[in-house]
Amino acid sequence: MTNPEVIHDPSELARRVSELKSQGKTIGLVPTMGALHYGHLSLAIAAKNDCDVAIVSVFVNPTQFAPNEDYDQYPRQLQADIDLLSQVDTDIVFAPSPEAMYPRGFVSNVHVGGVTTRLEGSFRPTHFDGVATVVMKLFQLSQANVAFFGQKDFQQVAVIRRMVADLNVPTEIIACPIVREADGLALSSRNKYLSAEERKTALVLSRSLGYAKELIHKGEREAAVVKAAVEKMILDEGGTAIDYVSISDPDSLQEMTRIAGNVVVLLAVRVGKTRLIDNMVIEPA
Repeated sequence: MTNPEVIHDPSELARRVSELKSQGKTIGLVPTMGALHYGHLSLAIAAKNDCDVAIVSVFVNPTQFAPNEDYDQYPRQLQADIDLLSQVDTDIVFAPSPEAMYPRGFVSNVHVGGVTTRLEGSFRPTHFDGVATVVMKLFQLSQANVAFFGQKDFQQVAVIRRMVADLNVPTEIIACPIVREADGLALSSRNKYLSAEERKTALVLSRSLGYAKELIHKGEREAAVVKAAVEKMILDEGGTAIDYVSISDPDSLQEMTRIAGNVVVLLAVRVGKTRLIDNMVIEPA
């Protein structure tokens, strides 16, 4: 167990990374907003296994939150995060302030088209500009050879892949599998907002994804039929409100009508006041 080096100043991170690069070290980056759980730790472990140096950023990025969202309430527990990361031998924790990342006069923005227009983009229209901008800044500062993201944020990974391809960013993107509790609930920092009863209700997300898989494996090829079945299961649970259920092409994220090859079923569901997302890539039997 090794205590990570903690860096707050972006210019200090850039200096430290340049030093490591001059020694021929490869850099693995895990961008997070903190409140870490084992899903995040699995990414940090992957970074440590694949690269010489593992950097985990802990930064609640204000530009990806709309005014009515939970930026001020988002859990912040830096010392607990550092303690967790020390258990998986993370080398560097980068924990800047908003003022350090967005100094006075900051006006630039990274906008990715296409894959941002549906799903999360239709409910949170400024979200992916904030994500793309901060991730680009993290790529620049870390000079990462490889960056690790969780598949739970499936659309976010698609956006980052598109940005990297379009802008010739020399960073490989690796998406790691969703990490779930034993009962199927996808790990999320927002799970802390759920009451005990709401947490039981939230299990309907993973159950409904399993039901979609069952229907497709039994031969159902009409996406609308699968979608309707998933929506009914979620709403019948009670205490839920659906933002979207989508059956999409895993690469383009365009909505499917007929299921001919692999699809991704994506959910955004409100359980009480907490908005949860989940997904599953399904290959027809």
